[in-house]
Amino acid sequence: MSDSQLVDPFGRRITYLRLSVTDRCDFRCTYCMSEDMQFLPRDQVLSLEELEAVADAFIGLGVKRIRITGGEPLVRKGLTGLLARLGARPELDDLSITTNGSQLRERAAELRSAGVRRLNISLDSLRRERFAAFTRSDKLEQVLDGIDAAREAGFERIKLNAVVQKGRNDDEVCDLVAFALEKGIDISFIEEMPLGSVSSHERKQTLCSSDEVRAQLAERWQLLPTPERSGGPSRYYRIDGYASRIGFISPHSHNFCGDCNRVRVTAEGKLVLCLGHEGALDLRQLLREHPGDSLRLREALMQALQLKPERHHFEADQQVQVLRFMSMTGG
Repeated sequence: MSDSQLVDPFGRRITYLRLSVTDRCDFRCTYCMSEDMQFLPRDQVLSLEELEAVADAFIGLGVKRIRITGGEPLVRKGLTGLLARLGARPELDDLSITTNGSQLRERAAELRSAGVRRLNISLDSLRRERFAAFTRSDKLEQVLDGIDAAREAGFERIKLNAVVQKGRNDDEVCDLVAFALEKGIDISFIEEMPLGSVSSHERKQTLCSSDEVRAQLAERWQLLPTPERSGGPSRYYRIDGYASRIGFISPHSHNFCGDCNRVRVTAEGKLVLCLGHEGALDLRQLLREHPGDSLRLREALMQALQLKPERHHFEADQQVQVLRFMSMTGG
């Protein structure tokens, strides 16, 4: 039983924080941000000290896992120092990062030394032209090299995240699994979430369900269900004889809200209680009006949890209800 003091009206205990350190990124992934994205002015982004104060408050209330997100977190200057301070906290069971992998050749060993235990690396295609179309950046080889660098650095777990879109990359799911099996790393396939207005594709037409992906994989491998969890919403399978886990994140087809254990804090300090809702608490204002008041911050977090909704209602054929892009929220 978790000892978290963050309990929502439905009895769910929050033990997992996804903390965004920047909205900026060196890629422009089509499902994550617009091509001409307008980034936040520096003074609207939480400082490293403010980010640490937020993390400290959550840790003090019983959070055991923190995932650092962006944008691309590795573009944030001074990040390694923050990671090292969080990585030294004995109360944390897990410190992880979601990254596009472009800087891992130079940064992987540094991140591991700072106390990061796990990496999630976004990879939607193994084909150069297609990768460039998804990310608006021709850096596939750099990312693949970064994955190798991460393996060499000795992280406890490395997981690929692939957003699957029908007619765009759903013909690569077996290739992506084969790649993960060869490298001895995990992979999760994600149904695209309807966040932000996009012009590159029509979500209703491109939505590819986890069931469809799983059926395609089952033609080549026997997928064995496993109760293993990584702290997030992935439901995992294994293939006999391999160390890799194959996960599915299914916000549309298999709602995972019933056992939600997480909240997000955006780079500008908004506490997002549910990915599928616009409501958020402005922690930045609280931090700047009452600097150093950790008690006030903790009380605000506990009170905010009483507004956490029971579930999201993602529908691919409806108008976008959540206008913020994923890059604004943190992965």
